[in-house]
Amino acid sequence: MKFGKEFEAQLVQEWREAYMDYNYLKTILKDILHFKQKHTASPMTATTKEGRSLKRKVSFYRAFSGLTNKYRSYSPRKNRHEEDEAILVSSKVDEGDQYQTMFLMSSDEGGQFEVVFFRRLDDEFNKVVSFYKKKVEEAVAEADELSKQMNALIALRIKIDDPMLAGANISPSSSVSIHPNNGSKQQGQLHMEKIQELEMSSEGSSDGKTRADMNGFSRASLEVLDHVKLNVEPETPVSILKGVLMSSKSDRSFSRNELKKAEALMTRAFVEFYQKLRLLKSYCFLNQLAFSKIMKKYDKITSRNASKVYLQMVDNSNLGSSDEVTKLMERVEATFVKHFANGNHRKGMHTLRPKAKRERHTITFFLGTFFGFSLALIVAIVVAIHARNILESPGRTQYMENIFPLYSFFGYIILHMLMYAGDIYFWKRYRVNYSFIFGLKQGTELGYREVLLLSSGLAVLTFSCALSNLDMEMDPNTKSFRALTEVVPLGLLIIVTLITFCPFNIIYRSSRFFIIQCALRCICTPLYKVTLPDFFLADQLTSQVQALRSLEFYVCYYGWGDFKRRSNNCNQSEIFQKFYVAIAIIPYWFRFLQCLRRLFEEQDRVHGLNALKYSSTIVAVATRTIYSLRAGKTLLIVAAASSGVATIANTYWDIAIDWGLLHRNSRNPWLRDKLIVPIRSVYFIAMVLNTLLRLAWMQTVLGFTEAPFLHRTALIAVVASLEIIRRGIWNFFRLENEHLNNVGKYRAFKSVPLPFNYADDENKGS
Repeated sequence: MKFGKEFEAQLVQEWREAYMDYNYLKTILKDILHFKQKHTASPMTATTKEGRSLKRKVSFYRAFSGLTNKYRSYSPRKNRHEEDEAILVSSKVDEGDQYQTMFLMSSDEGGQFEVVFFRRLDDEFNKVVSFYKKKVEEAVAEADELSKQMNALIALRIKIDDPMLAGANISPSSSVSIHPNNGSKQQGQLHMEKIQELEMSSEGSSDGKTRADMNGFSRASLEVLDHVKLNVEPETPVSILKGVLMSSKSDRSFSRNELKKAEALMTRAFVEFYQKLRLLKSYCFLNQLAFSKIMKKYDKITSRNASKVYLQMVDNSNLGSSDEVTKLMERVEATFVKHFANGNHRKGMHTLRPKAKRERHTITFFLGTFFGFSLALIVAIVVAIHARNILESPGRTQYMENIFPLYSFFGYIILHMLMYAGDIYFWKRYRVNYSFIFGLKQGTELGYREVLLLSSGLAVLTFSCALSNLDMEMDPNTKSFRALTEVVPLGLLIIVTLITFCPFNIIYRSSRFFIIQCALRCICTPLYKVTLPDFFLADQLTSQVQALRSLEFYVCYYGWGDFKRRSNNCNQSEIFQKFYVAIAIIPYWFRFLQCLRRLFEEQDRVHGLNALKYSSTIVAVATRTIYSLRAGKTLLIVAAASSGVATIANTYWDIAIDWGLLHRNSRNPWLRDKLIVPIRSVYFIAMVLNTLLRLAWMQTVLGFTEAPFLHRTALIAVVASLEIIRRGIWNFFRLENEHLNNVGKYRAFKSVPLPFNYADDENKGS
């Protein structure tokens, strides 16, 4: 693999703009090479028009050595031949590590190209050094904060695990004596370990003050608890309400449960901080290697010896000489192994270092197997329908009203999973860091093959049950057992539910539990802080209204015993109709509450406008659903007007806000400045498709509830499928926009809340 591709594959996507622009520097070197080849072929050829314009352009960028000694040279002349000195590298002392290269042979033919090269090379190097220095300073500051947090955590451990030692009035110079009558030898050893743990926590302090003696400890380390307050968020709605109602609870009361939560937060903070250090070290190494490669290419093309001088400057800069990141990594490893892995180095490093996701051939094999089975089952179902002539039989209407809604639920889920698999494929292809955006634990995120495997497996189960249902109808021996025939879809639903909530570590448990957790947070929306996975899942639910209604039909059909009579009386029930309207509103209600929560926390009026948009959608969905149940001219006018307003508002919000498009004066007119997909027409096609599929949302209002060749339930399923397809398209561009926002802000890490708040810090912030 060429270095350019390897460099592109290993860089941190969110820091892309901060890396050396290797490809652009290569294009300049290609221009130099082409000029030299042309000059060698026809030395008497006059300078072209482009060459003259370039020479006039680069004359503005020729280096000037200066009249004073404010430049510090990195290439002093010591017994070198004059022809070997191609460049002179210097640093501006008064501007702080701003490096500049003076090309000493600009008078040579073609020298203007090399001046441009070194000018751009300096810009790239100064950009890299500045970014690296800033990130190292942030890492050092974060390490200091983690040290303060560790002091509080260790003090809390002593207070909770050993209250006798924590409450003892021991002076800094006193010693700890172990009395056999008062406790066992193990208890005394535990006391000594606690003291040593307290001492070790202060070893990395920046002030370098006096450490505790091995025979005693300073009470100041325990007194830190008097100046901190736990910042542990409640985990359940009950605990949240309890914390709000019991506001008189003392901030200084600590419990073992709070200690566990604090340790979990500190573990996450250390893992995230270590990952940041790893990427920062990789950033340093990749850029050093890139500058080395580009300078060697320059020497090879120009037959000069400039790389040695320039790379010496690189080694002397912060990029090459700073070892703070390496020292921080070593200190983090030692601290984490000691305090969070009980000294087990292998266990600690297994937690700190990310796990590379392996591609397994078994997934591809079973994916192909299930996909083949699905195709075969589809063919078998078509043959069975044709053999029984079900489409023209008198029981067609009864089957479409009773059985089809039961199986259509799984069809919606399968289609949504297929669209999501396609999204993952294109996210990976265009380097969208979807696992970071969703906050997935590295190594546990599902790839498109895994999602396709799950969807094809569910398709096999669904088609098998549908075919078995038809076979029972065809078999005269079992035709009388109608109740058993009707129970097949319910059995399938129970199997899928059991697999989803299975507690064992099978069938991607971490991903299943992640979705369940996000769903619970959506249900309890006002009580939880809204994160991107939460509102992203709620958006998916807004496109699965028909699937939710199918679940309601399951409850009605089997709960009220209609399956025993093979009759459908659900639509005549007033309770069913009320829930039919409420279920359609619930996903939009979740999003409405999430927008209000974000408006309350972030004080951003955009969330208020988004809440207003969802409120208009709720009105449109409610009136449209009521009109579908009870037709009337007044309801038709209200439903059409509200649906039109909601469709326009949602379409504009999709394209302009969620996708970040429709910028008239951007570098890509009517799109945005930065695009991930290189073909711009894709964005215009997506905007048109999104608008057309949004219009399909109004089909029930406009009266197209039945077609000559399709049953009403089939037409509703088609429209619901179109909405799922629209959502799949929306997903890709929504995460693309989020990824570009992260790139623009160099946001490559999750912000992990720390467990302790210091009173001094609160006073400074107030």
